[in-house]
Amino acid sequence: MLMSVIIRKKGLKLMAIAYGCILIAIILPLLWASVAKSPAFKDKSFDNSKPRLVLAALEGRAQRANWAQQNAFEALPGFIGAVLIAIVAGVSATLINTLAVIFIVARIAHGLCYISDQATARSLVWSVGLACVVALIVLAMGQ
Repeated sequence: MLMSVIIRKKGLKLMAIAYGCILIAIILPLLWASVAKSPAFKDKSFDNSKPRLVLAALEGRAQRANWAQQNAFEALPGFIGAVLIAIVAGVSATLINTLAVIFIVARIAHGLCYISDQATARSLVWSVGLACVVALIVLAMGQ
C-alpha cells in the first residue's frame, strides 16, 4: 500500500514499460522450459508426475534450453529488485525503461545463444543484462 502511494505521488505512471519488462522476465523461463520439454512431449515420454527426472535426462538442444530456463530464473530476482529500487529512488522513467528493455533483449538473446550453443555470444549478452541490473542500482544510489 505504502509503495503504491509513493509511486503514484512521484508520478511514475510512465513505468508501464518497465513493469511489462518484469512480466516478460517472469514468463521467459517458462518459454525456455517449453523448448526444453518439447522433445519429450513430441515422443510422449514426458511424465508430469516426474518432470525433474525428464529434464535431468535431456541432451543437446533440449538440455541447453533447460539450462537457459535455470539461468533465466536466477537472473529474475536481481532484475526485479533493481527496477523497483530505481523506481522508489526516483530514477528517471526513461532511464529505467531503457535499461529494462535492454535487459529483456539481452536475456532473450542469452537464451537463444544458450540453445544454439554459442558460448562466447551467450557470455557477452549475459554481461549486458548484468550491466543493466548494476546500472539501475548505481543510478538509484546516486539519487
